[in-house]
Amino acid sequence: MDLHAVESVTLAPGETKLVSTGLAIELLPGFEAQIRPRSGLALKHSITLPNSPATIDPGYRGEIRVILQNLGREAFEIHPGDRIAQMVIARYEAVEWMEGDDLSESVRGEGGFGSSGR
Repeated sequence: MDLHAVESVTLAPGETKLVSTGLAIELLPGFEAQIRPRSGLALKHSITLPNSPATIDPGYRGEIRVILQNLGREAFEIHPGDRIAQMVIARYEAVEWMEGDDLSESVRGEGGFGSSGR
């Protein structure tokens, strides 16, 4: 879903600001909300979310506010009603960590950063 600004904000080049949406949600246990940049804002105006994807956990009850950053060379104006980000609700599995000395073998092993051959 799209998230809309409820305030006027000017983002100067290189500036990062918190922008209010006026929206609060209560997620069920086992669900999270992920906040992501809008591709059009990124392509046309170099506006992004520096902590993307942002996570809202099911215990949060405050207003959803979006951290926006202007990576462009010109100031960017945000007006009430403007779409500023996208939100996806996703299910997650809670895990319990087990300490151990050994991990099972895999084809990839400890190889990282391009070691899978692609």
